[in-house]
Amino acid sequence: MIPFEYRTPKNLKEAHASLQEFGPDAKFIAGGTALVIMMKQRLVRPSCLVSLRSVRGFNGIEVKDGGISIGGLATHREVESSSLVRRRLPVLAETFHHVATIRIRNMATVGGGLAHADPNQDPPPTLIALGATVKATSANGSRVLPLDAFFTDYYETVLNPDEIITELFIPKLAPNTGAAYLKFLPRTADDYATVSAAAVLTLDKNLKTINDVRIALGSVGTTPIRATAAEAVLRGQPVKAEAFAEAGEKAKEAVDPISDFRGSAGYKKEMAAVFVRRALEKALGDIRQQARVRSSAKPKAKKKATKKAVKKRSRR
Repeated sequence: MIPFEYRTPKNLKEAHASLQEFGPDAKFIAGGTALVIMMKQRLVRPSCLVSLRSVRGFNGIEVKDGGISIGGLATHREVESSSLVRRRLPVLAETFHHVATIRIRNMATVGGGLAHADPNQDPPPTLIALGATVKATSANGSRVLPLDAFFTDYYETVLNPDEIITELFIPKLAPNTGAAYLKFLPRTADDYATVSAAAVLTLDKNLKTINDVRIALGSVGTTPIRATAAEAVLRGQPVKAEAFAEAGEKAKEAVDPISDFRGSAGYKKEMAAVFVRRALEKALGDIRQQARVRSSAKPKAKKKATKKAVKKRSRR
């Protein structure tokens, strides 16, 4: 490995000062799970690494504006194991659980993974389907970026070189909404997916009509892909298996996979349709399970009220 300067700033101001000192030859590093490998392979040769590990205040997970705010320096494992995330957005905890191995998840950060922009990663499809945004912070201020417009090419994003992802925000889900993430793994559980798909489905109050839907895919293009044409097929339509299958077929038009040892381009295209349909079915199952839980809770409440009324009359 080539020699380099290593800085450990305590806050963002110091981090940006180090970056300005070394210019374009400096790189931010958080978990380092991707950057260190790229350095060993001589794909990048920074003259200075500016570590963000000691920067405080950007690894929390909390409720914000009804949604969930996750600090850019939170690790994948912290998101996976967060009781708040598991309770409010179980699909997000499940998605982060799929990332590599627990050793990687203990080191890799949320912001670092998104900035790395590998189109085969697990979190981006789910986050895009959930309507997530990121806050990018530089010495000149901050800006909020929708994640479905964040990735521009293989390992490329709209981030400027001096920007750090300081927050990931997932808005509150609408009532009668279900979410699902599916990952097709022909090899080991810690491998990249051949195809991955995420779906967030919202039904009307009678659970008969699709009010809204967001669909995203991974590992089938140079970036994570939002399948907007497939979404348009479903909005306003009654809930039917045929509609889900049609959306899956429409999603095939959005993807542009390459052939590799995980499958041929043609095979991946066909599997994209299959996994979009399955993700939609799973999201629908999530909505129906929520409805069953709500309906089973109502009789219990009524029963308790009846018991109280009986006791009150007996006292008279």
